[in-house]
Parts: sequence; structure tokens; C-alpha cells
Amino acid sequence: MRLIKLLSYLSLLLFSCGKDNKPPVMIDSVTNGALVLCEGLFQQNNSQLSFVSFEDNQVENNFFLNRNNRQLGDTGNDLKRYGDKIYVVVNVSSTIEVIDALSFSSIKQISMMNGSAAKQPRSIAFHNGRAYVTCFDGYVDVIDTVSLTVDSRIQVGSNPEGIAIANNKLFVSNSGGLNGPLMDSTVSVIDLNTNQEIEKITVGMNPGTIKTDIFDDIYVIVRGNYGSIPSRMKRINSESNVIEESFNFNISGISHFNNDFLITQYDYNTNEANVSLFNTSTKEIEIASFLNLNEVQTLYHLTFDSIGNRFLVSDAMGFTNSGYVREYNIQGDYIQSHHVGLNPSKILVYE
Repeated sequence: MRLIKLLSYLSLLLFSCGKDNKPPVMIDSVTNGALVLCEGLFQQNNSQLSFVSFEDNQVENNFFLNRNNRQLGDTGNDLKRYGDKIYVVVNVSSTIEVIDALSFSSIKQISMMNGSAAKQPRSIAFHNGRAYVTCFDGYVDVIDTVSLTVDSRIQVGSNPEGIAIANNKLFVSNSGGLNGPLMDSTVSVIDLNTNQEIEKITVGMNPGTIKTDIFDDIYVIVRGNYGSIPSRMKRINSESNVIEESFNFNISGISHFNNDFLITQYDYNTNEANVSLFNTSTKEIEIASFLNLNEVQTLYHLTFDSIGNRFLVSDAMGFTNSGYVREYNIQGDYIQSHHVGLNPSKILVYE
């Protein structure tokens, strides 16, 4: 929620400085590229999708608007593909936009309201024809991906955020981010056979990003209080649901890189950033500084494109200007930049 508070303040600033004077681009062939979710500013209803074409290095901003004649909504939070559909989680609007993966036309906008109360969805994962969505009102919603309706709700902890699957279980990080300084400290474990919570694991204050490695271990970032309690990473055995290891380094993000992880570290006070390579076999940092980030102003997200064998770095440009996707080769060397929308975060690669 640190970012939401920051964006709420920044939304008072003029956004015109981030506009591009070039004429708008419409891309015909949506292949060999990347769909980028740009969050926009909190409560400004300006989330958007951008498409970066690696064929000709063109960028189409307002990609969703151009094809559906309406805005995506307020504060896009997650972007994933499942089968022939793309799912965009829009937090403040409390909707999930379901898009055809070929035509990019909206199939359905799922309302994530509980009566008059907003559920505030955050993250999405998929398993056996169901979509599981963490909602800040303390539940995980289960969506049938055929009917595109919410068929059940699973109560977890306060303000759940991250979500990961291993050993036929769902692991959900309960941040308690809206309850600071008394934040949550648990990860809920849900049995996917019954869709029932079976356990809560105490991991530490303010858990957020959560990932599964190739060994079905669960890694969760415990963010602390952004001050006296530093961020740390914990490893959970997904069979026993026991924390087996804590790692004594600062961390802000985890991204998959083949069988390993890329660990991102970003200091919001100094704007210093670093990416290191974490070996999931040895459980150690193998390369301390993996990418040359001289071109990056505000490291926000990192995606490895296994098709193009490249790294895509989301640069939020101080959260006030339209951002960039910075492209790096497999050796970690900077190649080029693509100018996208405001606060680019999640990236979905297209063949």
C-alpha cells in the first residue's frame, strides 16, 4: 500500500509532461511482442495496455481503448493469460477485464463488488479451469473460466495480495497493508481439492510477492514496515507448510528466470536499484549484480522473455511520467527502450 499512498499524492501533479508528441501508432500484427499493463495513477481512471512490437520496435499505447472504445479502468494490478483469454485485474475499479487473446476485444467485465462494497482485487492465478483472485476485503474469489462468474469465496487473512500454487495448494500472502502499522504476518494455505483454507503460516510482517520454484518450494517476500523492520525472503516447504529458510538480504521483487529467480532490490529513498541472480538449487545468490541498470530511473518490475531470450525492465520514471520498457540481452547488456504508458508493471510476452 506504500505505492498506492504515493500515487494518491502524485495524482495531484500534472501528467502532461509524460505525453509523447509523436502521432499514435496502430499495430496490425500482434505477434513477437509484449503486452504491457500500465497502472496509471490512483483514482484517475487512466490504466491502459500498451503493446510493444519487437518486429519493428513500434509501440501502440491505448491498446485496449483503441479496440474497445472505452478505458480499462482505475489502477491495473495484474495481467495473465489462461487459454484463449487474457485477464486484467483492475483494483480500484473492482473489475476483472476478460479479453480475447487474439482479437483483444473485451469478452466480459466481471464486477468484483460485494453488494455496494468494493472487493478490490489484487492478483490472479489459475488451476483446473478456475481463476483464483485475491481481494483486499479478506477473501480469495473463485471464478469459473467458462461461465466467467464468481462461484465461491474463500476467507483468508487481511488484505491478501500475492498468490502461488504448489502441491495442489494455493498459498496466499495476507499483507494487512490497509491496517498499518498493525499489519498481517501470515500466508494462508488453501486445499485446491476442497477450496478451503487449511492452515495459516506466520512468516513475518507484511508479506507480499509470493512465487513457486521448480522444486515446488514457496518463496515469499516479507516487506516489514519499510523502516526499522527490513524486507526479507522466506522459503516454505509446500508439502509440510513449514518455513525452512530465511534469507538475510534486502529484497523488493522476485521474477522467474528459467529455473532460477531474479531478485530485484529498489530503495525508494535513494532510487538505487539492483538485480541479482538467485540459484534455486543451491539456495544462494549466484551473481550479485546481474543487469547494468544505468538506463533505468525507477525499477518497477522485471520480466524474462524466454521466447526472445531477453530481459524486459519496467521503468516507472519516478511514477509521474509515462514509463519505459527497457530491453536487455541475455548477457545483461542494455539494448533499447520502448516508450509506454504511465507506471508500467506486468508484462505478457507474445510469440
